Amino acid sequence: MPVRTSEANWKGDLKHGQGTVHLGSGAWEGQYNFSSRFESGKGSNPEELLAAAHAGCFSMALSAGLSGAGFTVESIHTAAKVKVELVGAGFEITGIELITEANIPGIDKETFDKIAAATKEGCPVSKALKAVPIRLDAKLV
Repeated sequence: MPVRTSEANWKGDLKHGQGTVHLGSGAWEGQYNFSSRFESGKGSNPEELLAAAHAGCFSMALSAGLSGAGFTVESIHTAAKVKVELVGAGFEITGIELITEANIPGIDKETFDKIAAATKEGCPVSKALKAVPIRLDAKLV
C-alpha cells in the first residue's frame, strides 16, 4: 500500500507567523496562520484538512459497506465539522461531527443506520481519530 505525504512550512512566531501546506499529490497548496486556524481569518488550517480527509474517507467506506450489503449507491454527500477549542493553556480538537446524506434505492432506514454506524467506527480516518468524540447524523434522501 502507498504511503501518503503532505508538507507544511512555517515562518515566524505563533500569533504573527504564517505557513503553507502542500499535499503530496500536488492537488492542493494553501496558506495558513493563527487567524485562519483559531479565528475567522482567510486561509486554510489543519482542522479543515482533517475534516476533508474524514468526509472523504467516510463517504467511500459507507459506499463500500452499502455495496457489500447488496445495495446500489446512487450518491453520498458527507460534511465533517472539526471543532477546535482552547482547553486550559492550549488548543485541542474536542469533537467531530459527520453529516451525511445518501441516496440508496431500496434500503430501509434501520439497515442504513446500522451500516452507517458501523462505517463511523470502521473507516480508517475514524479509527485514527478515536481519541476524539465523533458524532454521526446520517440521512436517507
